[in-house]
Amino acid sequence: MALRVGGAVGYGRNYASRTFHSLRNPNYRKFWISLIFLMAGINMQHLARGFLAWELTHDAFLVALVGAGFAPPILVFGLFGGSLADRWNRRRIIQYAQLIVSLVALFVAISIVMEFVSIWVLFGAALTQGFCWSFMMPARQAIIPQLVPDGELTNAVALNASGMALMTLSGPGIGGLAYSWLGPQATYFLMSGMMFIAFLMMTRVKVARPDASAPGRRRENVFNSVLDGLRYSARNKTILVLLLLTLATTMTSQSFRSLMPVQVELIFGGGATQLGILMSTIGVGALIGSLFIAGLTENVKRGVVLLATGAISAAAIFVSTFVSVFLIGMLAMFALGIGDSGRRALNSALILEQTDEEHRGRVMGIYMLNFGLRPVGAIPLGFLAEQTSLQISFAVASTVLAASVVLTWILAPRIRRL
Repeated sequence: MALRVGGAVGYGRNYASRTFHSLRNPNYRKFWISLIFLMAGINMQHLARGFLAWELTHDAFLVALVGAGFAPPILVFGLFGGSLADRWNRRRIIQYAQLIVSLVALFVAISIVMEFVSIWVLFGAALTQGFCWSFMMPARQAIIPQLVPDGELTNAVALNASGMALMTLSGPGIGGLAYSWLGPQATYFLMSGMMFIAFLMMTRVKVARPDASAPGRRRENVFNSVLDGLRYSARNKTILVLLLLTLATTMTSQSFRSLMPVQVELIFGGGATQLGILMSTIGVGALIGSLFIAGLTENVKRGVVLLATGAISAAAIFVSTFVSVFLIGMLAMFALGIGDSGRRALNSALILEQTDEEHRGRVMGIYMLNFGLRPVGAIPLGFLAEQTSLQISFAVASTVLAASVVLTWILAPRIRRL
């Protein structure tokens, strides 16, 4: 049964008060700070792992292999992670997963100091952390309704997205400075420390409303539990449409980013500096977009805003099909960041609202599969770019995303009414 349990915040006329309202809640504030330290370490690691893999091998394929190492565990175990989030204490799942990712980073740091680090150590670390991610992220999303009142859910989820966007923007820069000034081993020690702080902060979070887990459900066959979550998502048409819209965005807008290095070299004639500028511009747009969603008032049709953010992303990719001026490319990436982050924050909030407490972990496990599908979506776009041209690949991605938005608007009026 679909639920209507939340909405945008409607307290106070001051925009800043509306935007950051959930941070007044001490438990949510600790949860959010834990996220900041976790995502700082994760985003620093993305950069450090890539640089270290290149220094060890000077093999582009192996660097890409290590970079995508997190994805297979998410695809394989994401559904089981969602099932576990509905069967066990979500706070403890998050704590244990954060502790393990911290220890994995510490192991890599020690391996560098002891001089037995290798590309396979890095690949194993990526796989292990991807495994932890597949259990941690469904629990992190599903626990938010237990930390804030119903009416603050959209605000809390959007602030969660803004924290991720902030660290996506600043984390790689911090990691790059640490790597160049302190070296890889100190960078990994620093990352491990940040992730451990995230673990410590999570131990101080007190869940205001207990989850629906029960001893009887813990004895339920895990495969039956996963199938029940899939059936529940398929029966609830609103949730199904929201999940399909997320998939369309992942396979187009998110996968589009994997071709940005090619765009920078072939279209703009630039290199790593220009790529870094474009990625940072996306991060700025993402931060602004998520904060905008956090400040929405209760009279706003959030389903309409959700589809509008998808249209913004499609338009940004479409502009990239024809642009050859770097400044215009930056503006397009700024719009892409706004569209993607707004869609991500609203989509996850609406899915949580429409899902009953008993199934929230499993539904968010399905939602989190999109993180594992990002590298997969890049394959057809890359193949199309190789066989035809980069512009045609971009045009196809833009068209598919725009079509998904239009079809949702026409065929699923329930989304517009959310």
